[in-house]
Amino acid sequence: LPDLTHLAQPGAEIAVRVTPNARRAGIEPGGPVLRIAVTEIAEDGRATAAAQALLARAMGVAKTRLSLLRGTKARDKLFRLD
Repeated sequence: LPDLTHLAQPGAEIAVRVTPNARRAGIEPGGPVLRIAVTEIAEDGRATAAAQALLARAMGVAKTRLSLLRGTKARDKLFRLD
């Protein structure tokens, strides 16, 4: 995973694009939107939860500190660090 600790500022909003059902989980930094690939399928919020956990681990924070602002059922999501 890339080191995203520089994003761990309280109140920071992080835009991501989630790719569910990928072969390997990972984060591709670069550009205005982070690309997160997860191995979970997009069903019952499992891909969103996996993306939240992966992002939190890369940022070095607890996943409960990340709240989803937008994109519950979409690939483009917006998380805020509380």
